[in-house]
Amino acid sequence: MGTTQRKTVQDVMHQGAECIGANDSLRRASEMMRDLGVGALPICGDDDRLKGIITDRDIVIKCCAEGKDLDRTTAGELAHGLVWVDAHSSVEEALQKMEKHQIKRLPVIDNHRIVGMVSESDLAKELPDNKLAEFVHRVYAPS
Repeated sequence: MGTTQRKTVQDVMHQGAECIGANDSLRRASEMMRDLGVGALPICGDDDRLKGIITDRDIVIKCCAEGKDLDRTTAGELAHGLVWVDAHSSVEEALQKMEKHQIKRLPVIDNHRIVGMVSESDLAKELPDNKLAEFVHRVYAPS
């Protein structure tokens, strides 16, 4: 498995990740996503610890479509999936977490702090073609 075994998540992740506060509104989260050009944000509590992740899809499905108020609903209310990966983990370990939880983005933690985000496309670039097809099938398989 050549490069997949040698590279760590830290080698392929997007450095840095701005958190949305758990008590911040979904309007603030959507503005941050727009300004940063991202589709997901880690959610951090007052203790600066990771509480979950929120995606643009979460905001649409769980707030807008439900008739909730973007200004009164907090990111923490929609927090889900406290799944993360250690910065020093292998690319393969991150792929396994994504497959297991059928998720496409993972916060990256180093020394108890969020240091970046890694997506399925970041990891897929490191896979040989035969492994890539298998990964895509597993992550995108219906749950």
